[in-house]
Amino acid sequence: MPAVPLSREEIEDRLGELPGWSLEGDRITCVYRLATHFAAVGLTVHVAAIQDELNHHSDLTLGYNTVSLSVNTHDAGGAVTENDLALAARVAAIAPGHGVR
Repeated sequence: MPAVPLSREEIEDRLGELPGWSLEGDRITCVYRLATHFAAVGLTVHVAAIQDELNHHSDLTLGYNTVSLSVNTHDAGGAVTENDLALAARVAAIAPGHGVR
């Protein structure tokens, strides 16, 4: 069954529960800042594991002490779906454990 695009209102309501996440165009995005490069690597690996578990992958970028995510659902024509928000919620839940500032 194809993923169903969410309305802008639904997305923005849900993002209110996800600190740091925002809607940019047709994607939801977040940049996490960490104390060290090693901490950023740890968060990146943890996010990659979650993505594999959910079988839903974001654009994931590792910087010196930052981790950036940008996600939408290709199967829904590049729209934001429940799958994207589920991924964002899982990442938001584990980020503090990695020392996100």
